[in-house]
Amino acid sequence: MKFSQRIGKVATFKQMQIESLDNDLKNGLWNGIKLLVIDTLQDGDAYTHEEFNPFCILLWHNHYKLPIDIIPEYRYQSEKFIRDSFFNGQWFESYDLLEFFANIESDSFYIEKEGFKIFCNEILEREFSAYRFIGDTISAISNPNEIEEIENAINQSGHFTALKGVNIHLKSALEKLSDRKSPDYRNSIKESISAIESVAKAISENPKDSLGGALDKIKGKIKLHASLERGFKQLYGYTSDSDGIRHALMDDHNCDFEDAKYMLVSSSSFINYLIVKASKAGITFK
Repeated sequence: MKFSQRIGKVATFKQMQIESLDNDLKNGLWNGIKLLVIDTLQDGDAYTHEEFNPFCILLWHNHYKLPIDIIPEYRYQSEKFIRDSFFNGQWFESYDLLEFFANIESDSFYIEKEGFKIFCNEILEREFSAYRFIGDTISAISNPNEIEEIENAINQSGHFTALKGVNIHLKSALEKLSDRKSPDYRNSIKESISAIESVAKAISENPKDSLGGALDKIKGKIKLHASLERGFKQLYGYTSDSDGIRHALMDDHNCDFEDAKYMLVSSSSFINYLIVKASKAGITFK
């Protein structure tokens, strides 16, 4: 703890930053952009390949969506433009820029994107931001255990063609939850439950099964304990029933972030559990 905090001149704790970025957070994130993105790009000369100009062309064309013939002539002017847009824009526009750098692709330059995302996550955690990079997306999930569950479910389902539907639904649920301008909590919940259906159907090997029907079929295959089976059915409901959880939540227009987050995290945990149990039972996914 700093001296100023010990004597009560500066607050010891920050509030979670949900729809804002304070100076400490912005400064830290900008340092990541400067050190790990901008400063890694070479200017062309007799010995090096030009990288900064192709980078600016992509940035102006795909992110700022501005004419590329207004890109400043000198590098320091372009850097100032990028800096000003980051510091002076809306809070969500700053995160948009971070995501752009985490996803940028070009044959003309290379950015070590994994290191950049790790750096950003360290700053986001240090400054009590409610957001973290999960994969290439900045998401409103702050608990490390929750992040791990979601990442594991997305990564595991991405390895198998049979689980492609699971992967698509999970990514869609995360995207709808994490939309900083207009989050869609109700449909994020729907996608989370659809991901559960998809993995259960993959194990039951019957694409026409409801979630309840699939659980009935797979409980013998993967030695799913009867109490767990009942608990899962009660939690997720028979999704084809009018009073199932999907329908109940879809009819409730007061769904909020906590509801959607809970369903995504719990669905990811359930998916991870079913994949591990299926593996132990000798079930292989193609």
